[in-house]
Amino acid sequence: MKKRQVVYKRGGDHHNSSNSPNSSYAVRVVRYAECQKNHAANVGGYAVDGCREFMPCGEEGSGGALTCAACGCHRNFHRREVEGEVAACDGSSSPTSSTNM
Repeated sequence: MKKRQVVYKRGGDHHNSSNSPNSSYAVRVVRYAECQKNHAANVGGYAVDGCREFMPCGEEGSGGALTCAACGCHRNFHRREVEGEVAACDGSSSPTSSTNM
């Protein structure tokens, strides 16, 4: 299963935050779990396809990166899970890739 890391920048001066020694980063690991698309919505029913995890069709940045290889649905139909958050406080270096699970 492919996990994604999302980096949010917090704190510091918004105009000059790249040079601020107080700037901090929050790294969140995001994964996409089971598909929740209702395939029977047009007939008034409820049926899901049973896809248990999102697997991208292509490499990140390509058109297929947002389509699931298992079920063919867009990534937005899969339940989003934010697994952890690691805060790194350093204005001069990039955030670490370690996660707190």
